Amino acid sequence: MALSRIAREVKTSATLAITAKAKQLAAQGVDVVGFGAGEPDFDIPENVKNAAIKAINDGCNKYTPTAGAPDLKDAICEKLSKDNNLKYKPSQIIVSAGAKQSILNIVLVLCDTGDEAIIPTPYWVSYPEMVVMAGATPVFLKTTDKEQFKITKESLAKVITPRSKVLFMNSPGNPTGMVYTEKELREIINFAVEKGLHVISDEIYEKILYDGARHFSPAAFSDECYKKVITVNGFSKVYAMTGWRLGYAAGPEEIIKAATNIQDHTTSGANSVAQKAGVEALKGNQDSVTMMVREFDKRRKYIVERLNKIQGISCLLPQGAFYAFPKVSDLYTKKISGQSVTNSFDLVNLLLEKAHVAFVPGAPFGSDEYIRISYATSIKNIEKGIDRFEKFLGS
Repeated sequence: MALSRIAREVKTSATLAITAKAKQLAAQGVDVVGFGAGEPDFDIPENVKNAAIKAINDGCNKYTPTAGAPDLKDAICEKLSKDNNLKYKPSQIIVSAGAKQSILNIVLVLCDTGDEAIIPTPYWVSYPEMVVMAGATPVFLKTTDKEQFKITKESLAKVITPRSKVLFMNSPGNPTGMVYTEKELREIINFAVEKGLHVISDEIYEKILYDGARHFSPAAFSDECYKKVITVNGFSKVYAMTGWRLGYAAGPEEIIKAATNIQDHTTSGANSVAQKAGVEALKGNQDSVTMMVREFDKRRKYIVERLNKIQGISCLLPQGAFYAFPKVSDLYTKKISGQSVTNSFDLVNLLLEKAHVAFVPGAPFGSDEYIRISYATSIKNIEKGIDRFEKFLGS
């Protein structure tokens, strides 16, 4: 069968693949400790669940407008004004079936065949695949732990060409957990805008911050930035609403209108009940967020301390999100349990099969020297998993 260009070129999501493999082993009765999925292990806040139940009972079960229910778009505008110093009209907001769909909509609006999209590495695994879907070319801007996984104005200048159209920014970042300071972000965004680039600012982890780190929305830096930056956010991470598939983008009206036209012919509007729950998530009590971040902080400190005690591994302390991204390439020259390990896929597959611990290889994030470990799981699971990891490497 002759498959389409998109079908041939788009790769499987590594994070979903490793999670599926771990679940398959678990279904066979194997006790697998999973660190793969970027999914909080906390339940959805009670007030949000109650809002959804009320919405069902009130008959809010029909189609909504493609770009989102009016009350949710109003709530998003209020949130962006209060939290991010961004003034948007409802016509500048699109609500989608997850922040992932919002990003894809924007990529399809901004990128065309022959264009280039600049993606700092490590990156979230879906960014380059979305660019490929649009027929454009991903251009990777490599960073390492030596630069705290951050690009600079100078490093960005080296990869910009006449075909450059879009810059992806993600702070707090997945998979690294690193957070750009306001000064760092201003220099990068101002330079990108000066060079005519649009910026997709993925801010899905904005409230998951530690040690006094602060989040800044680059669209608020200046009038020029406001015209060129598209802000993306959602409900999956901060409100643990992963399965509800609800996200949004905010930006120039022309771009949002075009994104809405695309969504008209893919999914139409997002889930109607989830949208009612989203209004309550934004406008209701935020104590659950504070509690969740406090617990993530304990796990973060514990897991990084343990990792840095293992010979051959080094790990920066993340400032946001809920991932550790340790460097493990020193292990690639050794045999582990009698088997050769030459890359992050080898290491992760060996650990899953032999130690029954599920990590995610760094290669699909553009950084094969590392692996991603999600600490969105209980301290008990973290202790058990890292114990297994350490014991297995000792073999």
